[in-house]
Amino acid sequence: MKAVIINSYGSPDVLEYADIDRPKIANDELLVKVSASSVNPVDWKTRRGDLQMLSGFNFPKVLGSDLSGVVVEVGQRVKKFQPGDEVYTFVNPLSGGAYAEYVAVSEGNAALKPQNITHAEAAAVPVAGLTAFQSLMDLGQMRPGQKVLINGASGGVGTFAVQIAKAFQARVTGVCSAKNRRLVEGLGCDRVIDYAEVDFAQELEKYDIILDAVGKRSFAACEKVLEPGGVYISTLPSFDNIAPNLGSLFFPGKKAKLVLAKPSPRDLNALRELMENGSVQSIVDRTYPLEQIAEAHAYSETHRSVGKIVVTVEQL
Repeated sequence: MKAVIINSYGSPDVLEYADIDRPKIANDELLVKVSASSVNPVDWKTRRGDLQMLSGFNFPKVLGSDLSGVVVEVGQRVKKFQPGDEVYTFVNPLSGGAYAEYVAVSEGNAALKPQNITHAEAAAVPVAGLTAFQSLMDLGQMRPGQKVLINGASGGVGTFAVQIAKAFQARVTGVCSAKNRRLVEGLGCDRVIDYAEVDFAQELEKYDIILDAVGKRSFAACEKVLEPGGVYISTLPSFDNIAPNLGSLFFPGKKAKLVLAKPSPRDLNALRELMENGSVQSIVDRTYPLEQIAEAHAYSETHRSVGKIVVTVEQL
């Protein structure tokens, strides 16, 4: 099968479009013919070697985590899926595997794809959508009427977070650049802040939840604009946030939390319902064929993308 591999860490030039063996599945796994994947920052951080202490030095590696495709084979113990089912999920970004024609997926991590969207739109969802959903619903315990601020509202996680928060009747403030204001307003934000003009952390407005979807503001910077008992959630581990995160486990008051998305069928099913009823949609900036993955990575590394960058593995 065709796949994108690396034989060493480095620039996008180390990405190779190559022939490798099709994966063999275990008794509790599905073999999925991948229709589309997407680019997440963790993918190119892994490629560059930023995470090599976790990803290791066994090469070649197949990168990619998000996927949407069709089940072609099931293991002997699989009960929930059968060949022909359209599914979506993500695999461990550090071990990868989704930048390929076929990938092995645990039955316990997969869910049926939303019926009203394409595979390309579905592949944009898992990592970013689950990060947003689990941040707001699990870590933030979001409730209707709460005030939620999304820093990085036009990015992959941010666009999903805005829509999910609005679907659950929160009052949403989105922070983005001026050029993305119209997009973020269109997603339903009650207020949009241009970060170049206004520092939300210096305002009088307070929030029940602050989701820093771009890892740009620390808990210390945001603490004074959190309501008593408010929650700050970051998508990026940093030295500034480790101590407050640990302190939140033992002391009452304002909380600092770190989100690490997990492939959850329950949450993927919840996102499917939101997409099928029209409350949430994928915002896709650009789409690249698998053989142009180097260009897709290079574009993602500019930090200028809006929403998600999708990679098609077959003609949709």
